Amino acid sequence: MIRIVIAEDQKMLLGALAALIDLEEDMTVVARANNGEDVMELVHQHQPDICLMDIEMPGRTGLDVAEELKSIDCRVIILTTFARSGYFERAVKAGVHGYLLKDSPSEELASSIRKVMAGQRIYAPELIDEAYSQSNPLTERESEVLGLIADGKNTKEIANELFLTNGTVRNYISVILDKLDVGNRIEAVKRYREKGWFK
Repeated sequence: MIRIVIAEDQKMLLGALAALIDLEEDMTVVARANNGEDVMELVHQHQPDICLMDIEMPGRTGLDVAEELKSIDCRVIILTTFARSGYFERAVKAGVHGYLLKDSPSEELASSIRKVMAGQRIYAPELIDEAYSQSNPLTERESEVLGLIADGKNTKEIANELFLTNGTVRNYISVILDKLDVGNRIEAVKRYREKGWFK
């Protein structure tokens, strides 16, 4: 019997997923969480074979939890609406065994769980295409500058925090806008966030 913990913050979907999985003769849902904080506790408590998780949940994201579960003998499958290359890259680095999209046919879920249990890694094909066609164009330092912009810091505050001159920060911002092909800082943050590139 494949033992599964599900984490999903939309309660109706959480119930539907659990019901769907429990219809399978070789699977059972041993626990459910509706936020990222409870997942680790439930995994330690129930020792499941699989943890099926959404990404964007209250408390901690599914990717945060996946990174922690790396050291535990529990296979992680991400089930999300977000086909973002940045999320996918981070999930692969965290060692997730599956990354599926919520608009996939429901019968694919059970077969993906079985394949993951058999040692395969299952990734939605459109994610693989997206990941290869587009990766984060910013350097680590440029990403750091944009992260501070997203935190609401102005040029002077960024310069102080990173021990740079105001001019250097302005140069970084100009390069960031150019690389992301946007007209201002707000659009840059929005584009970067939409791609899932913020760590």
